[in-house]
Amino acid sequence: QVQLVESGGGLVQAGGSLRLSCVASGRIFGIGAMGWYRQAPGKQRELVARISGGSTNYADSVKGRFTISRDNAKNTVYLQMNSLKPEDSAVYYCNADAVALFSGSSRDYWGQGTQVTVAS
Repeated sequence: QVQLVESGGGLVQAGGSLRLSCVASGRIFGIGAMGWYRQAPGKQRELVARISGGSTNYADSVKGRFTISRDNAKNTVYLQMNSLKPEDSAVYYCNADAVALFSGSSRDYWGQGTQVTVAS
C-alpha cells in the first residue's frame, strides 16, 4: 500500500507563510499526479493545488499566493503558502494518484491531514 504523510502545518499570523510537505512511501510502483486539498469546518473539501508532469492547477482563491512543487526522487510534494489569510485555515490533505505493487491499478491515496490555522 501507499502511505502519504503530511507535515508543516501549524499556527501562523495573517500575512505569514508556511510550507507543507507530503512524503509518499510504501510499495510504490509509480506516482502520477499529486495535489493538496483542504477542508474547513462546515465546508466541503476543495482542491487547492495539483501538479501533474509540468502542469499545475490552483484554486482561484490561492492563485498567486501558493506554489506547489515536487521532488520526484524523494516522492515528495510541497505546498508553499505565502500571504496567508484567515480563510485559508483548514485541514490540508495530500493526495496522490499512485500504483501500488499489490494493487495492480492506479487509485487515489490520501494523507492524514495537517492543520493550518491562520490567526485573524
